[in-house]
Amino acid sequence: METTRLSSKGQIVLPRSIRASKAWRVGQSLAVVSTEEGVLLKPLSPFPASLLEEVAGSLRHRGKARTVQEMNAAVAREAKRRGK
Repeated sequence: METTRLSSKGQIVLPRSIRASKAWRVGQSLAVVSTEEGVLLKPLSPFPASLLEEVAGSLRHRGKARTVQEMNAAVAREAKRRGK
């Protein structure tokens, strides 16, 4: 079990192993929920939830449209480059 202390300013430091296991980085926003057993920290999304219909077409592209085959090939090249 990891432990930490409450500072005089009301701050705590989350142990590195906890931050790493959750992939939390500097600036991560967390919701603080009071429970009967203590306090629960829940990560917040950096972006508000949205529907596809709200964002579809919001990025403009100049140039010739790509085919599905071209897009699939580009994804495969990048996956290979990243070693996946």
